[in-house]
Amino acid sequence: MRLTFIGGGTMGEAMVRCVLAKDVAVPQDIIVSDVDRSRRELLAREYGVGTSADSRKAIDGADLIILAVKPQDLPRAMERVRSPSPEQVVLSIAAGASLSTLRHDLSHSYIIRAMPNMPARIGEGMTVWTASGEVGQTQKEMARSVLGALGEEAYVPDEKYLDMATALSGSGPAYVFLFIEVLIEAGVHIGLPRSLSEKLVIQTVLGSTLTAKNLNKHPAELKNMVTTPAGTTTEALLQLEKGNFRSLLLEAVGAAYDKAKQS
Repeated sequence: MRLTFIGGGTMGEAMVRCVLAKDVAVPQDIIVSDVDRSRRELLAREYGVGTSADSRKAIDGADLIILAVKPQDLPRAMERVRSPSPEQVVLSIAAGASLSTLRHDLSHSYIIRAMPNMPARIGEGMTVWTASGEVGQTQKEMARSVLGALGEEAYVPDEKYLDMATALSGSGPAYVFLFIEVLIEAGVHIGLPRSLSEKLVIQTVLGSTLTAKNLNKHPAELKNMVTTPAGTTTEALLQLEKGNFRSLLLEAVGAAYDKAKQS
């Protein structure tokens, strides 16, 4: 499988690193096109991949063309690779660009749209993706292997779910990081050294997440396993409920979804 990445920035580099680490592709089958010479030199040196300043030349012979650029850079990137060969599939990770927009601006029908999140940078991401009707099963499996190298992936048959995923898993890391930040501050507030508070919180969040994943129990059931009647956890949860923590989080995700639909 030959891959061409249009964009060698943070996400482009992360995808290259992950597909190589998971043996999805070898360096000789990867080309990264980027306008920044220093980025091209870094990627060639660190990963042994081919690089190019010319996107049109870079996509020649590629099975999968990956648009790994920021949303504001997408129009120019699409212009440079407009009308690729019919057998080539274009995969976009740019937020907000619909299948119809990609199809129109690329003058191409074989389109995959994906929504990875930030933890994909370390191979622990969650990517939700869909494809135009013209994309065949073999081509979908090719895309699945690339997106799966970033962490977990989930194909959805209806594009509407990508806006929902943007609000939940796309923006979700920011919600989690805010929770971690505040929980660390709470530890400092009651007297813990900051370094110790950070260690306690990060491992607690990590361990709790892995517990939820591995035990396959409802979160409410897991919560009850920690909570004893009239105990410290009960008191803390009572305060969170008084502050409408649950309602605020529901409203926050709803607001993010409304914004995603407007993009």
